[in-house]
Amino acid sequence: MSLQIEQIVLHQLVRKSETEIEVMLRETVLESNQAVSALIADINRVYNNKSKAYGLFNEASLFADSVREMRAGNQDFLNFSQGSAKQLRNELVKYPFAEGGTVIFCLYRYLAVEYLLIAVLSSCQSMLVDDKLNISSTQYLDIDHADIIARVDLTEWQTDADSKRYLTFLKGRVGRKVSDFFMDYLGATEGLNAKAQNKSLVMAVDDYCQEIQLDKQEKQSCRQQVYDYCHSQLEAGEEIELANLAKELPTGDAGDFLRFVEEHAYELDDNFPADRSALRSLKKFSGSGGGLTINFDVDLLGQRVEWDARTDTLVIKGTPPNLRDQLQRNYDK
Repeated sequence: MSLQIEQIVLHQLVRKSETEIEVMLRETVLESNQAVSALIADINRVYNNKSKAYGLFNEASLFADSVREMRAGNQDFLNFSQGSAKQLRNELVKYPFAEGGTVIFCLYRYLAVEYLLIAVLSSCQSMLVDDKLNISSTQYLDIDHADIIARVDLTEWQTDADSKRYLTFLKGRVGRKVSDFFMDYLGATEGLNAKAQNKSLVMAVDDYCQEIQLDKQEKQSCRQQVYDYCHSQLEAGEEIELANLAKELPTGDAGDFLRFVEEHAYELDDNFPADRSALRSLKKFSGSGGGLTINFDVDLLGQRVEWDARTDTLVIKGTPPNLRDQLQRNYDK
């Protein structure tokens, strides 16, 4: 089922100097057509494939107030977007590193849920060859490298006043940009910490395996089952359901793990989004520091990899061929 676009408009922020950003406002909303649908579908695809953080509006959020006014019918979508674009300009101008870009506001529905999407996209220059093989330059929106996007689940915001996750935003390599001006513009703070929830889950699973005295092979099988379930939820765009995950554990009684989590105060929600990087620790040991980076599959410990806890020494039996080649060439010198 495809998403249904209700309203969409584009504005532009152009930096003129370190202290000035010009706002170029569109005076009408865009008509929903194939190109518009493709644009939002692409943004949605990129957004869903990137690491996100979860948040909620502050009580003093001007952006949230504007959204409420729009939802109440006190201003139309175009006026809301124009005022919000000016508000974003006022935040951007405080940061000389912020270049501005094309600002997209879009109201859309997907699977009976209403969303408000806000994105700031940079433009890139490329070359175009026409049907007469003439070359000219053109500009395009760099959607694949978008890093300033937020989405409000308007349905959840309206129906669950205590939710800490109706607002999602990208949080990755450019987390500083998001936290410094985009979150200030939204008037929001981070709510649910999905990475922390996933790390707590991994810890709870390991501790539970030790509690019920699984041997090494059984523990590894348990970790694999948990990983498979969580990974399948991630790939399907679904959340981890703690009660369903508990059924993947070897005791056969899901209540045992749920009681264990509650008794040991892991503070896990009943359901939460999967985090790819945190779940990776179920499959691999990894670490870096002091110029050294090491990662290997968990099941190699005690076989090809031996760790001496007393001397804090790793012994690796059988190096990867490409590493061995580099070592040999350096050794020969």
